[in-house]
Amino acid sequence: MKVPFVLLNLAMTADGKIATSERAPFSFSSARDREHMLELRATVDAVMNGARTADLNEISMGPGSEKYRRERVRRGLAEYNLRVIVSGGGTVDPRAKVFSLGFSPIIILTTARAGGRRIDALRKVANEVKVFGDAELDFRRAFRWLREKWNVRRLLCEGGGEIDDALFRAGLVDELHLTICPRICGGRAAPTICDGRGFPTLAKAFPLRLHSFRRVGNEFFLIYRRAKPPGR
Repeated sequence: MKVPFVLLNLAMTADGKIATSERAPFSFSSARDREHMLELRATVDAVMNGARTADLNEISMGPGSEKYRRERVRRGLAEYNLRVIVSGGGTVDPRAKVFSLGFSPIIILTTARAGGRRIDALRKVANEVKVFGDAELDFRRAFRWLREKWNVRRLLCEGGGEIDDALFRAGLVDELHLTICPRICGGRAAPTICDGRGFPTLAKAFPLRLHSFRRVGNEFFLIYRRAKPPGR
């Protein structure tokens, strides 16, 4: 079974950070970057975020205004995208705002280490909670299931860094949209767009090729594609 076409959409400071060293959420990108996010959402079947993104931000993970919903319908997609939350430990807060917005199904991908009590609690607020793997989430299996069960052909991931890292290591990223913003955040402990285990050597690093770039104001919008297809 095939996996969806996977896009990553990420914004970072000029020194590669996505939050402060204290991991306090803050918005450092422009209105144009947020518009770009909604434009991308209008092209996909599902939007995926990590547990902390859902916990720490009052987000909907939806398509936005009527303008973008019309664009989805014009493309032959459902008016509202499926929403996918990744929580390997099942620690996403059931009281997060995203669960109070019922315009489209919410799927939680987790692992066996989440435990029965957490999984049961999440099943009360999500449309489906699915376990893939014991300690680390098996994204390849999860994405095949999303394609088979929910007909997800294009999936947009918006972070965070550990999810991005896992997707790169699994060879699942097809296209990277990267916005570079004119801020310096600093801090050894500040998270980046790709935290986690990483690749052991440069020779094994995930290869990309620059597809396009443009400048809007003081931001750069880059699109990278896989330089060669890792074994699927």
